[in-house]
Amino acid sequence: MPPAAFATRIDLHVALGVVPGFLGAMRGGAQQWYSGTNANANAQGQPTLTVCKLDGGAWFHLHYADGTEFLVDRPGRRVWATWPEPLTVEDTATYLLGPVLGFVLLLRGTHALHASAINIGRQAIALVGPAGAGKSTTAAAFAKLGYGVLAEDVVTLAREGDELMVQPAYPCIRLWPESVEALFGTPDALPLLTPNWDKRFLDLAGEDMRFQFRSDASPLAAIYFLGDRSEGSDAPRIEAVAPQSGMIELVANAYVPYLKDKAARADEFRVLRQVMATVPLRRAIPSADVGQVSGLCEVIRDDFRELTHRDGSTSAAEQRECV
Repeated sequence: MPPAAFATRIDLHVALGVVPGFLGAMRGGAQQWYSGTNANANAQGQPTLTVCKLDGGAWFHLHYADGTEFLVDRPGRRVWATWPEPLTVEDTATYLLGPVLGFVLLLRGTHALHASAINIGRQAIALVGPAGAGKSTTAAAFAKLGYGVLAEDVVTLAREGDELMVQPAYPCIRLWPESVEALFGTPDALPLLTPNWDKRFLDLAGEDMRFQFRSDASPLAAIYFLGDRSEGSDAPRIEAVAPQSGMIELVANAYVPYLKDKAARADEFRVLRQVMATVPLRRAIPSADVGQVSGLCEVIRDDFRELTHRDGSTSAAEQRECV
């Protein structure tokens, strides 16, 4: 995460490698709130994640099957994390910057999509899809073409009047080796994210000025659901999305749905209804050849420009602006 450029109030305290002493005393009264299903169990049959409420819900204890633990307070202002050897702080950061901070935002009343987001002109488009759909690969391909990246994997939405604003995340895109090879020539062209994992990362705040990270919130102007890869000669292509199926896919790709209570679910539906009412929903069908991902980016870009030209929401200059 980039350092703050100036001193400001602390928004979130994170303690790494330690848990507070009072945790042990509260474990006896733990109330299990969530446990991963058998489909998500590890090789030993343990759930990948178990979440318990402590002290009547004043705290949440998240325990991953690899031994990584997090303690989060109800207001979403303090987080503690600890992990066993041979895991590292880099391993723990993959949880922290994903589901844990997603849960913190949820506790604060902010919702997110399982998506990546890039800027075209002064507007944001979200690339939505489940794990393995190609969100990060497509975002990295947009970055190679000179477009600014707002967020990877977790797209946080904040309501500002009639607009939904995509909040900037952190300047890094995590990629599997096959995606690195397709984009940069060899599977080891980028550094490893952690010594215990095969994923690599693209640094958007490094010395390579081709890649840009957008640090200002941008209005959400379109959503592209990444569909199944196609062997057909007409891929990549864009398809319309019916409102009913669009709503189903938005709900399916809401972030950390398993950690939402009834009140959070109700608020989530209000946000998604606003998305449906204000943001075009499209489906992008990638080619089965991951090497054609830049072509997918160009098809999405051209479709988005046609959408914005049609409704007059951006000027011609903005449509031509790359970053």
